[in-house]
Amino acid sequence: MPNLRDVAKQAGLSVNTVSRVLNNRGYISEKTKEKVYRVMKEMNYQPNEMARALFRKKSNMIGLIIPTISHPFFAELTSYLEYYADLKGYKLLLCNSNRNVAKEVEYIEMLKKNQVDAIIMGSAVLDVQHYLNLDLPVVSFDRIISKEIPVVTSNNLEGGRLAARLLIGKGCLHPVYIYRGIDGPQHHLMLAVQRREGYEAEMERSGLQPLHLQLDAEGGNYTGSNTGITAYLQEHPEIDGVFASSDVIATDVIHACNLLGKHIPSQVRIVGYDDVQIASLISPRLSTIRQPVQEMSEAIIKLAVQQIEGETVTMVNTFPVTVVERGTT
Repeated sequence: MPNLRDVAKQAGLSVNTVSRVLNNRGYISEKTKEKVYRVMKEMNYQPNEMARALFRKKSNMIGLIIPTISHPFFAELTSYLEYYADLKGYKLLLCNSNRNVAKEVEYIEMLKKNQVDAIIMGSAVLDVQHYLNLDLPVVSFDRIISKEIPVVTSNNLEGGRLAARLLIGKGCLHPVYIYRGIDGPQHHLMLAVQRREGYEAEMERSGLQPLHLQLDAEGGNYTGSNTGITAYLQEHPEIDGVFASSDVIATDVIHACNLLGKHIPSQVRIVGYDDVQIASLISPRLSTIRQPVQEMSEAIIKLAVQQIEGETVTMVNTFPVTVVERGTT
């Protein structure tokens, strides 16, 4: 396996000159650069990226911690984050925490050891102090950590209101909000809880009683809610509308209605949240509140890079949501 000295000897240059070429440090003529890269290719020399990162104090890697890649929303978010990171010359290190505190702590230590330039925090379980003491740029998704850490979110409060208005406007008198519980003392920091607040406010404004069904957190498992939802709809046959806190939960509601023989939308109208791809693939196609995940992803990467480069950033970055009406309403 050739090393840096072998490349320098073959190119007829000093080790220092070859090192400067690899790390883009100081002035090097294009002729010299081309010679070094040609010899590297001929010798099949692969630079030690970790060593280069230590030398430059920059790895061009960004860590991403999410609850689970299996959830369609986080899968879509990750895809866009990788795309925009690549445009900026960065690679993502994906950490799938499965909403496990110990696992998240281990991932943070791993990201520090790998000299990442920034961390995108999309999980919800770890105490905020772990992120405040990192001494490197952090961008939070949908969760308030501190006034010093920027957050990207959608207008969850307005999203709850829009969903309630849609159901009420369709004549629903007994709609229910179905959401998955978030365990632990950090749940109040999650901005997604504002969806419930918006829903409740609109229900009360219209003189209706806000109804709720909280599903178990179930760790990182985001499927298999049919049983609880089916039982609830059986116990409450008057339910004529559902606002689900995610499109995934909304699909479980559709399945439950099918099992019970409840026609959608004449007997039960359903609104989801996110507008991930699954919303357009199921039957009937799902009405939902759209988060602009692509624009949010671009903003997250932009905030990370701005901090890496020492620029001032906007701390709270809230994106508007919109109603996408399809066959379930």
